[in-house]
Amino acid sequence: MTTVIGFCGAGNMGAAIIKGLAGVPDVSALAYDTDAGKTAALAGEKLARAVDSPDELAAGSEYLLLCVKPQFLVGAMASLAPHLRPGTVVMSIVAGVTMAKLRKLTGGDFPVVRIMPNTPALVGAGQFALCLDDPALPETQKTFVKSLFEAIGRTYLLEERLFDAFTGLAGSGPAYVLYFMEALIEAGVYVGFPRTKAADIVAGLMAGTVKLAAESGLHPSVLREMVTSPAGTTIEALMHLDRQAVRAAIIDAVAASRDRSRALG
Repeated sequence: MTTVIGFCGAGNMGAAIIKGLAGVPDVSALAYDTDAGKTAALAGEKLARAVDSPDELAAGSEYLLLCVKPQFLVGAMASLAPHLRPGTVVMSIVAGVTMAKLRKLTGGDFPVVRIMPNTPALVGAGQFALCLDDPALPETQKTFVKSLFEAIGRTYLLEERLFDAFTGLAGSGPAYVLYFMEALIEAGVYVGFPRTKAADIVAGLMAGTVKLAAESGLHPSVLREMVTSPAGTTIEALMHLDRQAVRAAIIDAVAASRDRSRALG
């Protein structure tokens, strides 16, 4: 029997999850977006069936995944809640929105799941935090949701109290990495490389270093020490970063993102 997952919102993240689920057996996607062109594109690729209204989406979904921006959530749920089928599991990737608030928006009659993804999901390499702690969620449905996201990325079962921390570290994390990549590209240009060549070098640097960290089995500190010779060029650069308190700034940035996520809730 095919399980229908409804998607309210088919932007970048919603579409990425839909595309990831295309390879999961016995699962089909139903999609609604205020921009009908987005759902039409997914339907054209046979990745989802597009619907024209929130009530049609709610009525046709066994699991409903909310993929809207925080400012649109209340309005979306006002349209969806009256038409939800009994027993529908309401899932959300909306940043900062607590399970208690989700439960309230559904009318309190439906089990809820909180999810925090990150943007590498767009290329099938996402990380997903899942909170499955709603007492109203049966074990069979917990198992199904967990298996669903394990099929499309790396998953972490977290208590809800850690969701803002996960948002600060991994949800916002790709932006930190890309920010550092941009800085390295600018450094490459500064020391004489053409911009396209600098970008290519940095992309290879990042990909190779991540592969080394993932496959070596060694802690990043050990790997860093392997390239840091006494009185060499690397220790000179690292000492400069430490004098500028770059490590502390990164830690503070993660904490700032976490605090912003808390404020959204």
